[in-house]
Amino acid sequence: MTEDNNKEVHTEQQEQVENGTSKVENGEAKVENGENKVENGDSQQNVEETKEMRTIVISGTKSIKVIKKPEPTIQGDDEVLIRVQAAGLSFNDLLCKQGNFVNLPKTPFTGGFEAAGIVESVGQNVDLKVGDRVAALTSSPHCWSELVSVNSKYVYKLPDGIDFENAVALTLNYVFAHYLLFEIVNLKANDSIFIQCCSGGVGNALVNLASTIENVTIIGTASKAKHEKIEGVKHLFDHSDDILTEVKKILPEGVNLVFDCLNGENVHKMFGVLQPLGHYIMYGTTSSNSGLLSAAKSWFKSFDKVKLSNLFEENKTLSGFSLRQFLFTQNGHDHVRKTVEKIYNLFLDGKIKPVIDSRFAFEDVADALLQLHERKNIGKVLLIPSLEPKPRPVEEEPVKKSRFGSKSSKKADKEADKKVEKKEEQNGFKENGDVKENADEPKLNGDDKSNDKVTENNDVKDLKENGVKNEEATNEPIKVEN
Repeated sequence: MTEDNNKEVHTEQQEQVENGTSKVENGEAKVENGENKVENGDSQQNVEETKEMRTIVISGTKSIKVIKKPEPTIQGDDEVLIRVQAAGLSFNDLLCKQGNFVNLPKTPFTGGFEAAGIVESVGQNVDLKVGDRVAALTSSPHCWSELVSVNSKYVYKLPDGIDFENAVALTLNYVFAHYLLFEIVNLKANDSIFIQCCSGGVGNALVNLASTIENVTIIGTASKAKHEKIEGVKHLFDHSDDILTEVKKILPEGVNLVFDCLNGENVHKMFGVLQPLGHYIMYGTTSSNSGLLSAAKSWFKSFDKVKLSNLFEENKTLSGFSLRQFLFTQNGHDHVRKTVEKIYNLFLDGKIKPVIDSRFAFEDVADALLQLHERKNIGKVLLIPSLEPKPRPVEEEPVKKSRFGSKSSKKADKEADKKVEKKEEQNGFKENGDVKENADEPKLNGDDKSNDKVTENNDVKDLKENGVKNEEATNEPIKVEN
């Protein structure tokens, strides 16, 4: 082989090595790109894992606030994850807030037992699909969130003609009222009924459902301020009126049915309102705001005045009903589902129409609870996650005095000192932006770089921008005073 040929071979090998090196380098570049992709993928995964939602948390009898927490995920094959569009309030929520609810979760916990929204994901054993519109009931409070996970046994698909707000108003209160009227008793044409607190969620539903039966006489109680706004009640009295006397004036023989949600406070009196073969039904806890012990005492005092022997001597019936117990602890979910379908059909047929009293943003939940507590509502009170909170006046910090003067005055003095210092700093700049050589005046930077050129306008601009960013970056919980 000639010398020239050897040179050519050597040159080709060198090129191959160089090309190979180049390929390796490219390969390394690809690996690096791949690593970059993995890193990007990790960052995307971290973003997904840190998705947050708003939820209303009860931290004690005097603390309720909106916080951000990680979004929940499906925990079981029978679970449904729902994006909440509307949530409801009831007196059970007041009991939770007061710490008087049975088997209450440890604080802090999310409130709410009823909601409606859009399905986001489902477990393997669930017939629903993503995007379905549903309503849901829960055994423990946790519906006041933007996302809620519920067992499919207590989730009900909504027909096209029912929106989320009406779904919340119908699914709990109207199902409850339907059981009282048509399962516990059997309301018939020409019957007469007496309803305590007929302006609330369940009371309003009782009036509305009873009106679907021919020639039913409805007598009820509500605060005088509400009388003009309540429809469907033929004879309406205030809670302070002598009900027994007033009812006997209208119907001397008495009424067929009495529905009492006041924990039996006046059961011994109201028994006199019933006619023979009449039925007295107790439900709810709307008078137990003072606590479970007070409610229990009220029950026992009332029943002590109603002798069991009087039930068969006077041919009267006494019974009670708890939808929550029947649905969640007595395996009544299939029966309740059929009742839910009946209620939805009655609505679609135009025979019933729930009353929506008011709608509140999550941040205004304290106002919503106050609406219930003060019995100002006529119909259902709702929480709507998409609503903007109402503007509130800025509260000034209370002046806390001490032996050295008030904290507010000290704070004002410090702010004044800062303004003076800032003005002195600004005066320490020449027009061209260079720092003056004055040892008595503070320099902008802690080092000796006096050649850094900073204009006064830019300095103020940066301060403003940084201040806004810091305000926007705060993630402290939103406290809502009750």
